[in-house]
Amino acid sequence: MELRTLRYFLTAAEEENITKAADILHITQPSLSRQIMDLERELGTTLMIRGKKGLTLTDDGIFFRQRAEEIVELADRLEQSFVERNVDISGLISVGATEAVGSRRFARLIKEFSDKYPLVRFRLYNEMADYVKDNLDKGLVDVGLLLEPVDTEKYDFVRLPQKETWGVLMRKDHPLAGRKSVPTEEITQYPLILPSREKVRAEILNWMKCEEKDLHIPLSYTLLSNAVLLVEQGLGCAFCLDGALAIHSSPDLQFIPVTPEHTTHSVLIWKKNRLFSPAVSLFIQEINMLRPKME
Repeated sequence: MELRTLRYFLTAAEEENITKAADILHITQPSLSRQIMDLERELGTTLMIRGKKGLTLTDDGIFFRQRAEEIVELADRLEQSFVERNVDISGLISVGATEAVGSRRFARLIKEFSDKYPLVRFRLYNEMADYVKDNLDKGLVDVGLLLEPVDTEKYDFVRLPQKETWGVLMRKDHPLAGRKSVPTEEITQYPLILPSREKVRAEILNWMKCEEKDLHIPLSYTLLSNAVLLVEQGLGCAFCLDGALAIHSSPDLQFIPVTPEHTTHSVLIWKKNRLFSPAVSLFIQEINMLRPKME
């Protein structure tokens, strides 16, 4: 299986039309069709269904497309890394971040680095922690900002000093609104919107000293920005951190810390023993140089 064949397949999948894809790739339509049929034969499955209205991906085709995109992106970045070695520091740094107070410190780090090395570009992915770690492992993200607890066995990391405080986001007309803090045991009688991340979810249930079956949980979320809209509609109160920018998106909502106080920290992590591009290596070096200031 050649990288060129993956690019051919991805172009056909994007255009949903063999003729249009062939024009973009500057090859003939029969040649492109043959390349895709050879690929299907090699994989032993059908990736595309040819119809009068164009191409439709099968389930295997959708899965293959996702993996092909990852492989092609890695290949492009590898090629770019060798180009960067022979020029001034430039290139692309991919970062993944969750919603947290640490995002502000991370933003300052990126801005300071960008000022020093204006030819470097950044690509930011806002994702839940598990997706950021998955993309770190695949090499699609260089540096990630995650909230503890994090298994750092496979990663090098720097812990940021800013404290992240857990609380509940609710409407200002909620019965518990207006308080400076809320005991966890009082929250259990109301509908709750909880994070999907298993480790965090387990910690929250432990604080409340109850099991999921004892609670009314109408919704679980990965990124709070979408869940906020449902809090506004009165679906429930959302367990979240005070550093999430989304909690300030509506004047009709209020964030209240829980008691006893529960806090965590953000960590910047990157894969151990990985050969990075010059730009990424320098960015990580800058992070490590700031370690004493952040501890």
